Amino acid sequence: MPVAEKKPEAPRKFTPYEPAAGEEYMNEKQLEHFRQILLGWKQELMEEVDRTVRHLQEEANNYADPADRATQEEGFSLELRTRDRERKLLKKINETLEKIDEDDYGFCEACGVEIGIRRLEARPTATLCVDCKTLAELKEKQLGG
Repeated sequence: MPVAEKKPEAPRKFTPYEPAAGEEYMNEKQLEHFRQILLGWKQELMEEVDRTVRHLQEEANNYADPADRATQEEGFSLELRTRDRERKLLKKINETLEKIDEDDYGFCEACGVEIGIRRLEARPTATLCVDCKTLAELKEKQLGG
């Protein structure tokens, strides 16, 4: 029986950043905080890729029963689709790390306002503030449905 696809999640292993009173948004400490979150997330995804490769190599059997073979192939297909989504996520993480290096991180690409520390901790690769993201989703829903 196929297992439901799992969407790659944001990293969970970090201490939330507590800005000091009057602290400038996206200063060096904050940028370093997000750099570490992204690097940790990237490392988790790379380890997952390694586990998948090992699993596919170890579990590859040529079953005589077509049902067993189909079940194995479905499982492999699911893993590979998940890894493909994670590959796209790795690309997005690398692009986000470049934005940090270029000191262009944490601001909405549509309107230029601060995205916010908590939103970025929940989704470190976010490029839109909540308002612009909501508008984009509404437009997408109207055009698509």
